[in-house]
Amino acid sequence: MTAELKKKSQAIEFITKAYIDGKFVDALSGKTFETINPATGKVLANIAECDKEDVDVAVAAAKRTFEEGVWSKLAPKERKYAMLKLADLVEENAEELGIIESMDNGKPVADAIHADLPDAIETLRWSAEAIDKVYDLTSPTASDIVSMIVREPIGVVGVVIPWNFPLPILAMKLGPILATGNSVVIKPAEQTSLSALHFAALCDKAGIPAGVVNIVTGFGETTGKALGVHPDVECLSFTGSTEVGRYFLRYSADSNLKKVMLELGGKSPAIVMDDVKDIQHAVEQVAAGILFGQGENCSAGSRLLIQRGIKERFMKALLEEFAKWTVGEPFSDETRIGALIEEKHMQRILSYIEKGKAEGARLIMGGERLLSETGGYFIGPTVFDDVTNDMTIAQEEIFGPVLSVITFDTVEEAISIANDTIYGLASSLHTNDLTTAHQVARAIRAGTVSVNCFSEGDQSVPFGGFKQSGFGGREKSIHIFDQYSELKTIWIQLV
Repeated sequence: MTAELKKKSQAIEFITKAYIDGKFVDALSGKTFETINPATGKVLANIAECDKEDVDVAVAAAKRTFEEGVWSKLAPKERKYAMLKLADLVEENAEELGIIESMDNGKPVADAIHADLPDAIETLRWSAEAIDKVYDLTSPTASDIVSMIVREPIGVVGVVIPWNFPLPILAMKLGPILATGNSVVIKPAEQTSLSALHFAALCDKAGIPAGVVNIVTGFGETTGKALGVHPDVECLSFTGSTEVGRYFLRYSADSNLKKVMLELGGKSPAIVMDDVKDIQHAVEQVAAGILFGQGENCSAGSRLLIQRGIKERFMKALLEEFAKWTVGEPFSDETRIGALIEEKHMQRILSYIEKGKAEGARLIMGGERLLSETGGYFIGPTVFDDVTNDMTIAQEEIFGPVLSVITFDTVEEAISIANDTIYGLASSLHTNDLTTAHQVARAIRAGTVSVNCFSEGDQSVPFGGFKQSGFGGREKSIHIFDQYSELKTIWIQLV
């Protein structure tokens, strides 16, 4: 199957121009930048390098379209039909989009087609179907007063998406933004712009009016900053590192005080209690939590907190499970871990591995670059034991397939270790004790706590983090509609 997909990949003609006001256009400067296939280290394509001037044009198109009302004032059911058509088109083109995503990101093509694309499609459909299920309110008043509390679209929304799950995160943001009637300017990560541009072509086919969806490709310090400081962008939604997220708060303060939503980093604990009965299930969930997506996942369970009584049995099974996660070329049927996004990121992960060894952690698996002869950027499953929670590898987000194992004795100790971090995005707990499950889930300071699984939930539940893992609201669920809307009170005296 993957051999056939690889053959198809060679015939794909990439879209490399920015998408502004319904047209694919070159950057005004004429500049381009290279996008690299992480599995080979070779250039895939040259992408339009947008700058402030291109962002100005895109925001102006989005603002004009919003004020004209061709989307913002459309009946909710009409927006729903267009978004459902868009979801259908994404589904029809899922294979090609998945191939592009794999080539641009380095992840296994099977993951892109069978995990990322279904998630993006479900997100678009969920948001579309929610459009006419969200009601405004009236408040209790005297008989001669009518008091209405209504939602209105916020205006032009800027979106900056990361490189680890380009299409699912694009859909996660675009779905509710469009559903609430806004116009949008999207900056994809410079490492993974190709799938977003192909997605833009489907927006046009779905009948979404020109200027409603715009995609500007370029770098964070230029294109991203231009969105962040633009006075006509009323809301900015960013997913990425905590370090970069701080910039957008500064940009907001220095410009028009735009609403800012940040979904940021994590250092999520996976807690295993010694009462676990199905060790193999827990092992598989812990492995998936740190290895799926090459560990390049903000909610990855990168700290394994394991109770002493079960540790020996659990670690034996865990290392056996990790060995099954084959590292290799993304178009191989055997591959479960593909390439890391770029050489700089690979070197960053390797430096964390060296730091772990230097601080006294014991490397018991992996820790080296693999398949260097391919030109790609590969690191296999890596496990450190004898980790203490004050070590660098237990505190900082590595964003790779590196697991730190920390031993504990009591429930109270596990909770203390789990919460001893600047992050609070996600966590998981494995136990067969119902009381422990409830008590620990309540005590952990994280936006999501999954019990006896590794999961972020589905579209119906909020996603986001405590502490330095997030700011300004939550992604997903019906609550996201409030983030991309303004609340207005209309107070009417009947005369």
